[in-house]
Amino acid sequence: MKKSLLLVFFLFAQINGLLAQNVTGILGAFPPELVLLQSKMEDKKDTIIQQIRFTRGKLNGRQIVLAQTGIGKVNAAITTTIMIEHFKPREIVFSGIAGGIDPALHPGDIVIGTHVTYHDYGMAEDSGMQYWSTKNPATMLENPRSFVCDSALVTKALAVSKNLTFSKIKRENGSFEPAVKKGVIVTGDVFVSSEIITQRLRKELNAAATEMEGAAIAQTCYQQNTPFLIIRSLSDKANNKAQNDIMAFYDIAAHNAATLVMAVVGKM
Repeated sequence: MKKSLLLVFFLFAQINGLLAQNVTGILGAFPPELVLLQSKMEDKKDTIIQQIRFTRGKLNGRQIVLAQTGIGKVNAAITTTIMIEHFKPREIVFSGIAGGIDPALHPGDIVIGTHVTYHDYGMAEDSGMQYWSTKNPATMLENPRSFVCDSALVTKALAVSKNLTFSKIKRENGSFEPAVKKGVIVTGDVFVSSEIITQRLRKELNAAATEMEGAAIAQTCYQQNTPFLIIRSLSDKANNKAQNDIMAFYDIAAHNAATLVMAVVGKM
């Protein structure tokens, strides 16, 4: 009798999409962030939902679903929500570029997010920014101000990064292997190109990198009980040279982030 009830529940859950599938969701904001991943996918099949293209297939031995979010928090949240609703991924991994905040990091280096938080949500005063927690609209309870990336995925990413060969970064003083570091990633709907702001984000939020999608993905995953990981490679140092640097380092940063994501997926 118990076995029959369990079977009925299992079938009901599958029909109603209540069980996470054995598939990993991968997101990126721009086409270059997904080029390497798309080129390595096998058995690809596209599905268009609400004008967004989701590609199912196999990557490095793992079943995945991949999608481009577009720029910014709203676009990222929309795409993440649709992915979770329709494909029920076991976890979601984001691959992309970011501006560097940690002064020890340089363009091409990689940040594995341990925590992700908004730097533009709260109250702006003459004295500075008061950072607020978002609220879950279903329960009206406060979310954590900083969303924690899945610790097992962070550990996995750090472990596999030690055996990877990344594209070297050409700088004025030579070519360098990119550094890989874990840290806090902050999100806002602005492209940061200011030394003053980078210093503030470092001081107030202990930020290692800044970007425009991660916390929205993190909040969506948190509210939907989906493990997540944000991986970013730096395209610039978020200072007054950021607009020039991003043109020089965009492609190689996107490639290095995707290289790490692909290796992580292979160990799922």
